[in-house]
Amino acid sequence: MYNLGVWLVFIGMIFLLVSAYLNYETIKKRKLLDKAKRGPKVVVIGGGTGQSIFLRGLKKFTNNITAVVTVADDGGGSGVLREDLGMLPPGDIRNCILALANMEPTMEKIMQYRFLEGKLEGQSLGNLFLAAMNGIYGNLEIAVSKISDIFALTGKVYPVTIEDINLVAKLKNGNIVKGESTIPDEVRLQNTEIDRIYLEPESPKPLQGVLDAIDDADIIVIGPGSLYTSIIPNLIVDGISDKIVKSDALKVYISNIMTQPGETDDYDVCDHVNSILKHTHNGIIDLVIANDESINKADLIKYEKDGSNQVLIDKNQIKKLNSINISVIQTNLVEVRKKYIRHNSEKIGSIIVGLTRKSNFSCFIKNFLNKFNS
Repeated sequence: MYNLGVWLVFIGMIFLLVSAYLNYETIKKRKLLDKAKRGPKVVVIGGGTGQSIFLRGLKKFTNNITAVVTVADDGGGSGVLREDLGMLPPGDIRNCILALANMEPTMEKIMQYRFLEGKLEGQSLGNLFLAAMNGIYGNLEIAVSKISDIFALTGKVYPVTIEDINLVAKLKNGNIVKGESTIPDEVRLQNTEIDRIYLEPESPKPLQGVLDAIDDADIIVIGPGSLYTSIIPNLIVDGISDKIVKSDALKVYISNIMTQPGETDDYDVCDHVNSILKHTHNGIIDLVIANDESINKADLIKYEKDGSNQVLIDKNQIKKLNSINISVIQTNLVEVRKKYIRHNSEKIGSIIVGLTRKSNFSCFIKNFLNKFNS
């Protein structure tokens, strides 16, 4: 199929040489950053573009970030490497590494470069680098850890599991669809909706580092990201949702700004939350951060043509969420860059860190009063 072996060895050697050259500077940068700020311990659970964008804003407010990334992707360049080399899909992991990395812009451009022709057409150099490191160390967890050291990450990146998993959807018409990349297309083709998603094999074991990070977190952030193909696949890995519910950390869900065709057509904020609760447990969300600002019509045209609509919070939805003990922060979360609608990552990062400080203060007062009254 793809003769990638020589390419992977070649690319791996290049990056190891480059990393050796840069290692001193990156370690120095990391020490300076660590001295400058530490910040609250934030666990971010998700995948896709939404997660990596949010991480870029969040790292300006804290160094203690753990990104937990889904590994159910089976499309694009990641899918090719997964099928050809039998490795976990690297795409979302790569994006999170680059979002948290402290590197020169040129190096990031190199890592994001996609080949335009030949047998590697459409493949990202960063994906190939991850594949090479995975081949060298024989384990993606170790490979990601080594890469994190090379690029002086502001935090850690973990795949939610290192087991080979696939996403399966039961549709409301009763049909079963297998494969993350196939599900949205089949939903639209069959003119139906997703009823529930599953993992094959069932109950894959989570990475121990993920469980430890949840235990140690000051705040746990779910999203932003694709509801059924990025967020929920993490939450239904064995033990993850139970661990989150039992945690003393504040649990926050960041709602999407736009619906996703084939996944969340016509969903509002409550629909997103209810789907998460349907797949997990009550108590997994304490608070929702949702957008309440209408987007300029001109910026919506391209999205509406693709069947995507705005997800807006309103008083009725807030009342419904409050009735199930979920608080809401409503604000303008939108940032439009080069005609792409995105979350304002710095604003959300500031909100998250602010919530953590308030939560820690509340816990301090509560513990103090408990000791005083005992």
